[in-house]
Order: sequence, then structure tokens, then C-alpha cells
Amino acid sequence: MLRFAPSPTGDMHIGNLRVALFNHIMSKKRNEPLLLRIEDTDKERNIEGKETEILELLALFGIEHEEYQLQSNNLKFHRAMALQLLHDKKAFSCFCTPDTLDAKRDAAKEAKTAYRYDGTCENLHAEEVIDNMAPFTIRIKKPSHSISVHDIIKGESSFAPDDIDSFIIMRTDKYPTYNFACAVDDMLSDVSLIIRGEDHFSNTPKQIAIHQALGYDKKIEYAHLPIILNNEGKKMSKRDDASSVKWLLEEGYIPEAIMNYLILIGNKTPNEIFTLQNAISWFDLGTISKSPAHFDIDKLKFINREHLRMMDPKELSRYVGFADEEIGRLAKLFLDEAGTLKELRAKISAIFSPKTVPDEYKEGFDILRDLTLKAPHYDDYESYKAYLIQHSGFKGKNLFKPLRILIGGCEHGPEMGDLYEHLKNYLKEVVK
Repeated sequence: MLRFAPSPTGDMHIGNLRVALFNHIMSKKRNEPLLLRIEDTDKERNIEGKETEILELLALFGIEHEEYQLQSNNLKFHRAMALQLLHDKKAFSCFCTPDTLDAKRDAAKEAKTAYRYDGTCENLHAEEVIDNMAPFTIRIKKPSHSISVHDIIKGESSFAPDDIDSFIIMRTDKYPTYNFACAVDDMLSDVSLIIRGEDHFSNTPKQIAIHQALGYDKKIEYAHLPIILNNEGKKMSKRDDASSVKWLLEEGYIPEAIMNYLILIGNKTPNEIFTLQNAISWFDLGTISKSPAHFDIDKLKFINREHLRMMDPKELSRYVGFADEEIGRLAKLFLDEAGTLKELRAKISAIFSPKTVPDEYKEGFDILRDLTLKAPHYDDYESYKAYLIQHSGFKGKNLFKPLRILIGGCEHGPEMGDLYEHLKNYLKEVVK
């Protein structure tokens, strides 16, 4: 079993989508099911509707899951296993108040030492615990030995007991912390490989410590994906528009291209342009670079353009607001200057919208427009052009400048003959 475990607390980040893609690919390669687990136990940060949005985005990108789970449905198991750790004296009740802990953190900061829980409540007698009616958290006892993590991408790492510390597993509201809920859920689902972002790497030894304390000894494989940096070399955040999958889609980047790019960056691939199905055949976690990946919107646009070139004309036509494959072929004429659906829609819209005509071409434009509305249907551009020349007397710039605006919606663009080939059946609609 593999798992993708997003939280319904905001828009999906490209880093999360990358994790989902890699989990989908590896589940197919290993012939193991993929679990989608919505980690919704942080009640205050959950946003209504984000769970549905996650499901819709995964479907849009062709990411399939065989099992679905809300983490909150496992709350009874989280609480039961926390109680088991208390019973086995592998965890303890902690009555330290937030103010007390903050003061100790501040003192450690002032002393320029790393803060570690000092064990104040670890060895309380049973009578002291019973008599204390104050709210309490549950902390797991720090391990007595170092914990090693083998990561497919990062290699071997070792964490000393003090690096792991006696951390909280249940809050005062009796809801689990992230690490405890995650570790228990992975154990219950018999997860064999965990692929996630590098920002979770420090959580891994804590989750292994939880497994060991619960007597769970199955070896889980790990792969932590390096972070994605923006064009300033900083970690991409919500302040970067391009970090949002929704924003990229709204800007006209198609799922196939976004997928292609997220698999490509920081990776060794046999080709630059590929489909998800192609990637499943050759993908290897071992080829992922240990270094951060750099997000380049221009590179994404290049890849987007190539996927738009490969797209079925009828499908592309629907994307730009029509249902005729001829308009899809027309749209492809603009791919040398447009790289997104948003840009293509603007090009096609300019053709079918009222035209803005510079004063120097206005008279010629009106004459050519009237002639076109009266013209018989011509199957080829040369015959149409000959008709206009014969009845207007225009030639050279006086013909082609206003004609390009009339048919193409702008002063520059693809060859007129190519435009006419795809617009001849729409000509009266274009010039009216």
C-alpha cells in the first residue's frame, strides 16, 4: 500500500501534486493500491470544500486511488494506542502549561542551546497524576537509541534520542498530533512506501519511534522529494502564484503539461516531452536529484505548447470555446506565439470579436469587410484574394494590412492562406 495524505487546509500546492503523481506512478509500477487519506484532524485549519477540490484535481490529473479515508475516522484508534503507550509506560501525561514551556524555550534560545523537553512530568508518581486535574497532553518517551532512516533519494541518516525528544502525541483536547496520527494510520493501512516532501524528513524518525514503541516492526521505505525553488532561489510559497495548481490551470496550463513538468524537474528522464503512461514505464525514484528543483515558468510554457501541439484538434477546439476540429487546427497556427490556453483563447476571440482598426486602415477595412459579406464562397485563399483585388483595386500593404485585421484580428500572425483555410466556413461570422 502507498498513500497520498493531503490536508484540506488550502489550495493544492505543486509540491503536493508532485507527491501525488509520484505515489500514483509507483503504485502502478509496484502493483500496489494507493490510499488517499485526507488528514482532517486539524479542525481549526480545515477549509470547507477543500476535500472535494482535492478529489476533483486528482481526477483531472488522472491520479487514481483504490482506497479513500478520512483521518478523523481513525480517532478511536489514535486514542486507544495512546492509552496503550501510557499503560506500557512508553508515554506519560504532561501537565506543563504552555506558558511554562514557552518560558523554557525562551531560556534555551537566550542560552543559545537547542530546546529539549526536560522531563518534568515524565517520572510523576501515580498519585500525583490522579490528584492533578489540570489539562494534560500525552508525550511519548524519547527512544533510548539512535534511529536510522534509509531514504531512497537522500540515503542514510541517523537521529540521536535528543534529536527526537519526548514529543507530544495527544493534545489537551485529546486529538492526536500530526506525527502520531500519521504513524498510526500508516501502520493500520500497512503502508510499504512513503513518498512525501523533504519538509517532512524530520518527522520520519519520530514516526519510526512511534512504530517501535507500539511494537510495529514492518520495514517501511521512504523517499523524501527535494523542495521546489522559485526564480529567486527561495522555497516556493503561497506568495508565488505559480505554486498553486488552481492558478496554473486558470492561466491555461493543461494537466498533461503540468504533470510532464513536475516529473521532469530534478529528474533524469529519457525524453523531455511525455505522457503519464509513458512515465510509468521508465520512472525510477533513484534518479531523482538530492538537490532542490527550480521552477521555471518559461520551461513549463514550452512544455505546455508541445502538449497543445499534440492535442486532438477537436479537444483543443473545446478548450478555446468551440466544438469544431477546424477551430482546433486554427488554434494550433498560433502556437508559435501563444503557449497557454488563455493566450490561445485571446487569439481566437480576437478573430470572432469586433475589430479594433487603426485610423490609417479604417477605410480599407470597411471596404474589404463589405466585399467579404457580399462574396461567394471560395474554397481557396488565392481565389478569395483575387476577388478582393478585382473589386477593391487594393494591393500590397493597402490590401494585406486591413485584410489581416479583418480576418486575423491583429496586424501580425500566421500566414493569411493558412488562416483562410480554417476560417473559410466561418468567414461571414468573422467579418460581420
